[in-house]
Amino acid sequence: MFIKNLSDCEEITANDGCRLRELLHPKNDPADLPYSIAIARVEPGNQTYKHKLAQTEVYYILRGEGLMHVDKVQQKVQPGDVILIPCKAIQWLKNTGTTELQFIAIVNPPWSEQDDKRID
Repeated sequence: MFIKNLSDCEEITANDGCRLRELLHPKNDPADLPYSIAIARVEPGNQTYKHKLAQTEVYYILRGEGLMHVDKVQQKVQPGDVILIPCKAIQWLKNTGTTELQFIAIVNPPWSEQDDKRID
């Protein structure tokens, strides 16, 4: 059994500008998994940079509200929503609420910095 607490994970600023803690990643943890899991957050009034991943990504909104952009489609998101982001899709998320927007990010295959490209 392997257990890891979120408070034990170092918070970093991701390439897209959100703050995240990598909860589970096969490169860092004793796990043979085809995906990675992180908890990410965006402050009120902020948004992530436009970016695209070589991998498929899933967001699960935990709290807050926002506007999710995937390629040319945008939609409001709220707690309980799951968003499937195809690989190589241009994406960004804006916090439209007054509280922190927090979500789980699952990336398959596992996230890697070289596969995360910011779009200017």
